[in-house]
Formats: sequence, C-alpha cells, structure tokens
Amino acid sequence: MSAKALMFMGTGSDVGKSLIVAGLCRAFLRRGLKVVPFKPQNMSNNAAITKDGGEIGRAQALQARAAGLEPISAMNPILLKPEHDSGAQIIVRGQRLTSMPAKEYFASRLKFLPAAITAFEELAKDADLVLVEGAGSASEINLRPNDIANFGFARALNIPSVIIGDIERGGVIASLYGTIKVIDEDDRALIVASLINRFRGDPLLFEEGKRQIAILTSLPCLGPIPFFGDAGFLPAEDILGLDGSEKNIDKSIIKIGVPLLPRIANFDDFDPLIAQPGVDLQFIDPGQVIPADLDLIIIPGSKTTRADLGFLKTQGWDIDIKSHYRRGKKILGICAGFQMLGQTIADPFAIEGEAGISDGLGLLQVETNLSERKQLRTEKAKDQKFGLPLNGFHMHMGATKGPDCNNGFSIASNVAEGAVSADGLVFGTYLHGVFAMDEFRQKFLADLVDDQLAQFNYQQRVEEVLDELAEHLEQYLDLDELLKLARPPVQTNKTGA
Repeated sequence: MSAKALMFMGTGSDVGKSLIVAGLCRAFLRRGLKVVPFKPQNMSNNAAITKDGGEIGRAQALQARAAGLEPISAMNPILLKPEHDSGAQIIVRGQRLTSMPAKEYFASRLKFLPAAITAFEELAKDADLVLVEGAGSASEINLRPNDIANFGFARALNIPSVIIGDIERGGVIASLYGTIKVIDEDDRALIVASLINRFRGDPLLFEEGKRQIAILTSLPCLGPIPFFGDAGFLPAEDILGLDGSEKNIDKSIIKIGVPLLPRIANFDDFDPLIAQPGVDLQFIDPGQVIPADLDLIIIPGSKTTRADLGFLKTQGWDIDIKSHYRRGKKILGICAGFQMLGQTIADPFAIEGEAGISDGLGLLQVETNLSERKQLRTEKAKDQKFGLPLNGFHMHMGATKGPDCNNGFSIASNVAEGAVSADGLVFGTYLHGVFAMDEFRQKFLADLVDDQLAQFNYQQRVEEVLDELAEHLEQYLDLDELLKLARPPVQTNKTGA
C-alpha cells in the first residue's frame, strides 16, 4: 500500500465527521493529491448506487464526488440498513448478504473485518491519501469487543486518528477528554490530535479552551472550525440531519409536506426540492397533523414498507392524505411510498418481518409483492407528462403491478415505469433522484401551482458548496500539518484487537 491514511472518529454521532471528510477530500484534491474516502462500516438507510453496481452510504458517495471520483463499493464495504429497532440488512461490498438481529451481528461482526481491510487495500494501491471515517462514538467501550468501525479497524492497520468534538452541543472539553481517557491504552496510542467543530462566534475566544484540551490530553487540538451554514445543501448522513427549515428562507410559492417515517430511506431525494428557491418543504414529525394548505404531499422511501405504512396510519396521516386528495391536490410516492399508495402490499417470504398482507392507502390501482431479489441499478428514463429526460436509480425489493401502471410516471427502455392515477392526481415511481434533474424539477413544481420558479442548477450548487467547504477548512485548519499526521498503514493483525 503506497497511500498515507488518516482516520476521523467522533465523540458521538452527528459531530460532523462526514462533512469534514468530504471537505478535506475536496481540499486535498485541489492541492493535486489523489485522495480517496473510506468508511469500514456505516449504518444508514440513505444509500447510493455505485459505479460497480452496488450500494454504499450516501455520505461516502458525496465524499467520492468531493474527491473527483466515481463511488465504488470498496469505499464503504460494510453497510447496515436498519429494518427495525433490533435488526438490519447486511450489505457487503455493495450487495445484500442477509438480514440479521443486532445482537447476532455484534457478536459476529469481526468476521467482516477482513473484507473491510481488503477493500481498504484495494483503494490504497492507487491513492496518495485515504481519509477514513469512523462511525458513531469512539468511546463506546461496551461495543469495543469485535469492533470494526472505529478503533478495531484503526488498530488492524495502525492508522493514526483524529477525534472530533462538536462544541455546539456543549461540554466539548469533557467529551474529548472523557473519550480519550475511557478507551484502551493501545487504542489511545493511535490518537494524534483532537479537533473542535461547529464553533459559533470568534474562534479566538476559544484559544484558552484549546490550550486546556491540549494539556489534558497531551495532544494538539485543531480548529476550532466555525459552523458551516451551507452544509444544508449537501446530503445528510442520517435522519438527524433532516431539517428543511434552515435550507431555504425564500418566500415560498409551493408548499410540500413529507411525513417523517421511522425507517425513512433515501431522503436525499428531497435535497434538490429543499434547495430550490420558492419551495417550502416541511418534514412532518410524528404527532403533527399534515397541513391542509400543502400543494403536494410526498410519501418517501422506507426500509420497512409495511411497518412504516402501519405507523403512518396510527398517526392519522392516512386521513390527512386522503383529505388532501379530496381537495384535488397532488400526491407522489417514491419507492416504498409508491407501494403504500396502492391497494395491498404482500410479503409472502417474510422479507421485512412477519409474512402477511397489508392494505395500502388505496389511491393507486396497483398491488405490490415483496421478493428476496433486490433491484439495484441506474436508469435513464423520460417522464410521461413533459417528455423530459430523467436520470435516477432503483433500490427496492418487490414488484408492483396493476391498471395504473399502464400509465406510468416515466418511460424507461420503452416500458412504463411507476404509475399515475386515472384522474392524474396521484403519482408513484421507483426512481430515486429524479428531482436532481433541474428542468424536470422546475416543470413538475410549476405545474402544481401554475407559476414559474427561479432557475436553479442544483448540481452546480453542490459543486460550489463543496468548494466553499474546502476553502472553509483551509482557512481554519493547517492542512500541511494535518497531512503530516497521516502515515502509511501497516497491517498489525486481522482482528483489530
């Protein structure tokens, strides 16, 4: 392995690891380095299709983009997609292996470490720098046995590590000091620095705090990195990042509501809508009524279609959705949301839990049968109403058939895809990512209210934000010193223990 490596772990979840790695990928790319992102194990229902036909965490796909690379499955060799509170689907090198209860996975996960090491070695062969992202909190010592996501992986390859703390949460000195103190001595030996993220105000005011952290930990304290306000334009790592309120403050022309399902999946479908000037997209939290003044309701994807459909009904959202329909307003279902809009969803093979059949919302004349075969593919299509090109991807298990499928949402390979109700008010599609297509998005939205929206190039804006993020990190971090902390990995053992 010729590349140097540096790993970024956190004092907790959502401290900004993914964003910092993405920004550093772009910053080092701008310096002429071939930099590659890597995350040994991720847990997320927000996934992306890779160049080699697999799926990885959406954050790693964004990091690959920041590094100027096509995403491949080696960048996130182990992906856990939660299906319920105590189990997940296990994705290895982009392909579904099995579903497993959490207790069973945690007891056996060490067997997946060789696959993670092999993937890392493949990436490192053709890179100058590999930036590795940990998962969750690095201080969960109860989970340290058999760990492959944080120090278990770092120890296996002797990778130097930076611990990130989020000052916005408060108690950052204690969280950094506590993390470093509670972990194993050999794990601690891999830490080369701490890093303060999401500072608000004058960074000079935290100089004494940095000095105290450095004294307490005997390690350099980097940053602080001020809060980066445009982070909302980039895909969120997990459900904790869903907040449309900070992403668009323009006076709204169109109001869209998305029920926040417990196992919502591929919620980056909504990022272009949130970013679009003139659109007010609201995530409807459990316990809230879906507002009556919405122009469009979108039922999102889900990792557990029948269970989330049941949750939707217990919230009374089915009543709100049908009232919205009776007012002549439009409804779109994406992937699992498409399935929920139909007459029935059958799971004869117990793919999502207990075998059985659930009644759908009955707004589309279609029926869905779940199956063990997972469809993973990119798709070029053309929408039926406007005849505009669509680029998207499929990521679902099951097939949907019925009369409304004859009038598809789009045409792909000369075959109707998705479904549209006879009255034209209800749409369903399996295609993720269609709203990233600027012309289609603006035409679709304008048709809802018979009004024009400002022109907005979503993909260009993502690129601009990645550049701005790189500049932001360059301003507050010494990238030359950071690069000196990286070193070539050395395989110490296969267990990370």
